[in-house]
Amino acid sequence: MKYSYKAKNEAGEMMIGIREAADKFTLYKDLKKDGQNIITASEIRPNFFTRANDSFVTMTSRVKAQEKIVFAKNLGAMIDAGLPIARALEVLQRQTKNKKFSKIVSDLGDGIKKGKTLSESLALYPKIFSQLFISMVHAGEESGSISSSLKIVGDQMEKTLVLQKKVRGAMMYPGIIMIVMSAIGVLMMVYVVPTLISTFDQLHVQLPWSTKLIIGISDLFRYQGFLLLGILIVLALVVSAMKKSVFGKKMIDTVWLKAPVVGGLVREINAARTARTLSSLLSSGVDVVVAMEITGQVIQNSYFKAVIAQANKVIQNGEPISGVFLKNQKFYPSFVGEMMSVGEETGKLAPMLMEVAVYYENEVDQRTKDMSTIIEPFLMVLIGAAVGFFAISMLSPTYSVLSNIK
Repeated sequence: MKYSYKAKNEAGEMMIGIREAADKFTLYKDLKKDGQNIITASEIRPNFFTRANDSFVTMTSRVKAQEKIVFAKNLGAMIDAGLPIARALEVLQRQTKNKKFSKIVSDLGDGIKKGKTLSESLALYPKIFSQLFISMVHAGEESGSISSSLKIVGDQMEKTLVLQKKVRGAMMYPGIIMIVMSAIGVLMMVYVVPTLISTFDQLHVQLPWSTKLIIGISDLFRYQGFLLLGILIVLALVVSAMKKSVFGKKMIDTVWLKAPVVGGLVREINAARTARTLSSLLSSGVDVVVAMEITGQVIQNSYFKAVIAQANKVIQNGEPISGVFLKNQKFYPSFVGEMMSVGEETGKLAPMLMEVAVYYENEVDQRTKDMSTIIEPFLMVLIGAAVGFFAISMLSPTYSVLSNIK
């Protein structure tokens, strides 16, 4: 809640301001800490339109990954320059254009002023700040290098975002082509094919099986369109439900791993993500057991999560983790386990893991470029085959009529 207040500072000067607090008691307490004695305080009650607008903005706006990256890097730079955390958060709050994130940054600053650590304040927003983010900040607070931890987590998030964009970019082109071609195909089935059917009926032409097949598909779209739409919606709901179940998630993960071309990409993406996350956490001073747990949360594929969980158990028994990754080469490439082994022997596991991450990120970059090169001619052949089949199916009855006239 917001309060407007009048208070006197230690010098006896009158102070007028507006401040957020849970209640008046908290307001009195906070201002007392700042050396101010309240004279009067009254709650600012927003009108209906203000409340509605604030609620709408909070519900519809979201905090983008790029905003959190900028936040982490800028906060780390300001702290490194000697600015107190509370003051740095005030500066970032004014610079943030996203109203929802601006409110969160303001709350973080209030938490710091009340004696909370930054990691404790961040933990109040688990949907905004990941466990990775919070743990690395906490490790930085413990080691006294919070600015360095914020820089590392900013770099980690940025590399993850770049990796995601590369994969999405590789999938976007074929996705758009397939959507456009599907839309054109539906329109032709609904509007073009019926015209040709009426012509064939008038001429009493004997239709080949391919033409009958297209006419059947056309009738399905024309007369059973709502049924098809219902089936698509049900399929979408089934897939969504499967993603939430353990069995369904494992089945989907299996499909991705077994898919030609894509399977190799999935392995390299997870190898890069595992290596970079684990390296970033270890570099920030996070305990290796905790680091493995957090890495397991970052990885989405159930098979790779199982390998990390197995490695975590091995660590707790005092055994090297490289052996687990070497035994699971059908998921993690052998290079990951070999580099881990070297890192454990030399005591430089974090730097070795970072080299692994960079290597596989470059591999993913090259593979996504190669995918685009492979998919483009494949799509052209697929589209050409579909168009050719449609043309032959529709034109062959016409040629039959012309040959009979001769």
